[in-house]
Amino acid sequence: MNRIQHLFSTKKNQILSVYFTAGFPKLTDTVEIIRNLTEQGVDMIEIGIPFSDPMADGPVIQQSSQTALQNGMSLKLLFTQLTAIRSVSSIPLLMMGYLNPVMQFGFENFCRECKRVGIDGLIIPDLPMKEYLEQYKPICDAYELEFVLLVTPETSDERIRMMDANTNGFIYLVSSASTTGAQSSFNSDKTAYFKRISDMKLKNPCLIGFGISNKETLDSAFEHANGAIIGSKFIQLLQSEPTVSTAVSGLLKAIGK
Repeated sequence: MNRIQHLFSTKKNQILSVYFTAGFPKLTDTVEIIRNLTEQGVDMIEIGIPFSDPMADGPVIQQSSQTALQNGMSLKLLFTQLTAIRSVSSIPLLMMGYLNPVMQFGFENFCRECKRVGIDGLIIPDLPMKEYLEQYKPICDAYELEFVLLVTPETSDERIRMMDANTNGFIYLVSSASTTGAQSSFNSDKTAYFKRISDMKLKNPCLIGFGISNKETLDSAFEHANGAIIGSKFIQLLQSEPTVSTAVSGLLKAIGK
């Protein structure tokens, strides 16, 4: 059983997934970040692949991506850093990034390397579902990688059900149609959107991402979905805190964990 599926079979609610950009703040921080997130009790980790044009990301993650690229991060180096990652972390690990660097690396080569180092799933926001199903799903399946699709408030029920039928990891609920970034609370429109998805009784668990930065937004995500994904807040702490360990503990304190 894939580690993502195993997680959701053993823990149904209050799943906490954390995103970070590989190569930020320092080029060599990747393993240390994963180790500390794992040791301090995070359930799942999304490893961000830096890209020069991250269109779905807000200024915090955009800047971290630019810094990582300036530091010299590349997919080839990232896979080298992750070679022994399963000696320090047993929780689900996903690669999240845009299609361009993956295609430059070669999609099947990318999946093969993910399998080699122990990655469990992929999130590629700009890979359309139709293309994924027609061209890339067989490759992901061959390398036992769960592919996670994103839902926004504008996504139709029909499309959501199609996503649910063709994936086995989880559904990523984007809290708004805008870019990533911390928010202090979710308004009534967003909570109504979360409830609409919850009422659909999908077979896959749902995690809410984009905008979660404090206890209020985390509790709202936990109320309306199986868990939450945090990115920008953690990136900010990695930049401001003196160590990776204090950045992780600062994040958990900020969200009341």
